[in-house]
Amino acid sequence: MDLTTWMNNYTTQSDFTLVGFFSQSKHPVLLAVVIFVVFLMALSGNALLILLVLSDTHLHTPMYFFISQLSLMDMMYISVTVPKMLMDQVLGSHKISAAACGMQMFLYLTLAGSEYLLLAAMSYDRYVAICHPLRYPVLMNHRVCLLLMSLCWILGSLDGFMLTPITMTFPFCGSREIHHFFCEVPAVTKLSCSDTWLYETLMYVCCVLMLLIPVTVISGSYTSILLTVLRMNSAEGRKKALATCSSHMTVVTLFYGAAVYTYIFPASLHSPEKDMVVSVFYTILTPLLNPLIYSFRNKNVTEAMKKLLGVKPFFQESLKEVIYKE
Repeated sequence: MDLTTWMNNYTTQSDFTLVGFFSQSKHPVLLAVVIFVVFLMALSGNALLILLVLSDTHLHTPMYFFISQLSLMDMMYISVTVPKMLMDQVLGSHKISAAACGMQMFLYLTLAGSEYLLLAAMSYDRYVAICHPLRYPVLMNHRVCLLLMSLCWILGSLDGFMLTPITMTFPFCGSREIHHFFCEVPAVTKLSCSDTWLYETLMYVCCVLMLLIPVTVISGSYTSILLTVLRMNSAEGRKKALATCSSHMTVVTLFYGAAVYTYIFPASLHSPEKDMVVSVFYTILTPLLNPLIYSFRNKNVTEAMKKLLGVKPFFQESLKEVIYKE
C-alpha cells in the first residue's frame, strides 16, 4: 500500500458520520425548512433583544445585562449545531472530522455550562432586588455584574476543557457513526471500543455538580423571594415581583429539565431517538423561546421595542396634533 492510499484510508477512518434525525423523517426537506426558519427566528429574536438592551437607557440594569448575555449565549449555542446539520442535509454529506467534532463538543459544553451558571446568577440578582432592594445598587453594581459574568464563562469553559480532550482521545475501533445530529459527549463515548465505565462515572459526578450548584443557588434564591413576596402588603408589588421571576423560572425549567434527562437519568431510559428529541428541545427550541419569554412578558422590553420602531413617538405626535386642533 502506497503512502497516498494509506493517507486516504486514515483520513476516512478519522472522520465521524453524524446520522442525525433527517434520515428517520418521512419529510426531511420540510423538516430542514422548519429548522432553518426556527434558526433564523432564534438569531433575529436574540439579536433584537441585545440591541434593545444596548440602545435603551431604561434597560441598563443588572437584570437586563444578564438577559442580554443569555441572548448572546443562545445565539452562539444554536450556531454551534444547526448550520452544520442543515449543510449536511443540503450537500448530502454527513461527515465530520475528529478536529471539527472536538471543537463542536468543546463549544457546546462551554456554552451549556456557562448558561447553567448564568441562570443561577440571574436568580441571585432577582433575590437581591426583591429581598434587599435598598442595598441592590451596591450589591449588584457594574463591577459585580462583570465579575459574575466572567465567572460564568470561566467555570463553564472548565467543563469543555475537562471532558472534550478525554472523550476525543478514546480509541474508536468499530463504527464511527454518531447517532446524533452533533457531537454530544454521551453519543461519541458510546462508539469507543475501550472500557469507559470510570470516565462515564466521573462525567456523571461532574455533571451532577455542574447542575446541583446552580440549582441550589436558584432554589435558595426563589425560596427567599417567595417568603418575601408573601409578606408584602401591596398586592401590586406581589404581582410585579412574581411576574418578574416567573419568566426566569420558565427558562430554568426548560433548560435544566432537558439537561437532567441527558446527563442524570440512567442509561436504561435513553435511546438515540429520545436523546435527539431532547437535544432538539434545548439546543434549538430553547434559544427560540428565551427572547419570546423575556420580551412579550416584559413591559419594559415591549416599551423599548415600541420606541425603537418609532411606535410610541408616532402616537405621541398624533395626540399632540389632536390637542392642537382642539
